[in-house]
Amino acid sequence: MAGGGGGAAAKGSSGGGRGVRIVVSGDRGTGKSSLIVTAAAETFPINVPPLLPPTRLPEDMYPDRVPVTIIDAPSSLENRGKLADELKRADAVVLTYACDQPATLDRLSTFWLPELRRLEVKVPVIVVGCKLDLRDEQNPMSLEQVMSPIMQQFREIETCIECSAFKQIQVPEVFYYAQKAVLHPTAPLFDQEAQTLKPRCVRALKRIFILCDTDRDGALSDAELNDFQVKCFNAPLQPSEIVGVKRVVQEKLPEGVNDRGLTLTGFLFLHALFIEKGRLETTWTVLRKFGYNNDIRLSDDQLPPPIKQAPDQSVELTGEAVDFLRGIFLLFDIDGDGVLKPAELEDLFSTAPESPWDEAPYKEAAEKTALGGLSLDGFLSEWALMTRLDPIRSVENLLYIGYASDPSSAIRITRRRRIDRKKQQSERTVFQCFVFGPKKAGKSALLNAFIGRPFSEIYTSTSEECYTVNVVDQPDGTQKTLILREIQEDEVQKLLSKKDSLAACDIAVFVHDSSDEDSWKRTTELLVEVASHGEANGCEVPCLIVAAKDDLDPFPTEIQDSTRVSQDMGIEAPIPLSTRLGDFNTVFRRIVSAAEHPHLSIPETEAGKSRKQYNQLINRSLMCVSVGAAVAVVGFAAYRVYAARKNASA
Repeated sequence: MAGGGGGAAAKGSSGGGRGVRIVVSGDRGTGKSSLIVTAAAETFPINVPPLLPPTRLPEDMYPDRVPVTIIDAPSSLENRGKLADELKRADAVVLTYACDQPATLDRLSTFWLPELRRLEVKVPVIVVGCKLDLRDEQNPMSLEQVMSPIMQQFREIETCIECSAFKQIQVPEVFYYAQKAVLHPTAPLFDQEAQTLKPRCVRALKRIFILCDTDRDGALSDAELNDFQVKCFNAPLQPSEIVGVKRVVQEKLPEGVNDRGLTLTGFLFLHALFIEKGRLETTWTVLRKFGYNNDIRLSDDQLPPPIKQAPDQSVELTGEAVDFLRGIFLLFDIDGDGVLKPAELEDLFSTAPESPWDEAPYKEAAEKTALGGLSLDGFLSEWALMTRLDPIRSVENLLYIGYASDPSSAIRITRRRRIDRKKQQSERTVFQCFVFGPKKAGKSALLNAFIGRPFSEIYTSTSEECYTVNVVDQPDGTQKTLILREIQEDEVQKLLSKKDSLAACDIAVFVHDSSDEDSWKRTTELLVEVASHGEANGCEVPCLIVAAKDDLDPFPTEIQDSTRVSQDMGIEAPIPLSTRLGDFNTVFRRIVSAAEHPHLSIPETEAGKSRKQYNQLINRSLMCVSVGAAVAVVGFAAYRVYAARKNASA
């Protein structure tokens, strides 16, 4: 495998762009300006102004041929604002100290490096000792001895170098290392302490290996290695070079080569070897050819463009994507037990930067076995949830695990819900339900029951956004995916403060403790608040009431009160259930059914009824006016005909 170029623009992009902006900073008198002029003009300046204008180095100065602009940052206290602005716009920072002034070296760790952290400047830092020709040779110390303690404390330092502008020693190298740190940074790829590839780099290289292993035999044959070389470096490998590459690997790592070719272990070893030898550009070229950016994620141009959708539209996986996921599930279900165990799921996502379901809201969202495994329904449910909440991330992860079709073919935008309401039928396969209710009403118990978690007698307040998702079998034999999102009582006002807050909600469920009258009263208040918001903003949603804790005695007027409210608002009577007894009264199927028919179960508030009656009155008045005007027009036309006839007879 040969090395190559392959420059990239700064700030994490993956292709040639605006170039690299290097800001040179440090104490006054450390040689900043002389360093910049000498690098650009290749001669030491006699007179240097206090602050140089932006300086651009020739594009052909370095192999990557990426434009480099050098900014001479002010050191004076009165220019701290300008200094901060320049540092925040930097792709890399060169911090200078004077080799003949030890105090300026101390200032790196007492002021300059802490200042970069304070300003949250998270770019590579190159520490440069200037005026090497003036250093006191009576007490010589190696650069490693000088810098090792500082580099231990400040890991953002990419490299250190000493130079002399006057003697023109290592001046071009300063900005070469700075440019290289931007285009080919070490930190994302390699752990300097452990001397190993970083996990995200390993996962990306594993995906690339699998993509290049076209016959899926677990090794790169000579032909596959050659195709890989041509794709990445635009030049084939000679047979002798292939033999040489495999020999290097086999000598150091016998399992890196087998009779079929270069194994994944050998492929990873080669890249670690390149990086150890300072040839980071080789690994970066490979990563960028396969669409990765500086964060070792697929760059934006590999993903679908930002999705344009109305607030009441949603995004779902297409049939093609679901079929792909079914195949992936079977492929990684090694023991064929119909469940992906945690180890099998980790293997499935081992070519993604990390498992996307290790954190909220996905971690505890789907039904799992006692050993933490996912059934096919649970697996597809997780994907449906991620696609609904973050469709681009969903597509990104599909690509990581091997989806080879056009990324845009993996998702579809659903019809607007207002159109569904007119057609009296939703075409969606995934529905999102907002679950409202006061504290201790049984919201969390409902969500837990939905994914098969056992009932707990211990009350635990929900402290963060909570989702559960599962497949619901319908009477006609079809399956729909239902997402339940718990809305905490004290979050309702914040939610309803946004005009389109209910647009993502296909159906709302209001849970109350049927044994507690106060719980019922608060639930009806929440129902009116949500219904009023929907009426005012044109985003009415079907609503159902759930009477939880049906195993307890109801409060005295529970049946009369709930019947009256449901009749007054024009929605179904409350659905009784007991999560303690496991009696769910087909509630989840009824939720899906109500969501499928978005024109039904829409609650009407008194204000909404009054507004509706007023609009009807206005419309009738306009109709009367229109009819009256039409009669007048007809009468006038008849009079004109009569007058014309009379004149003719005269």
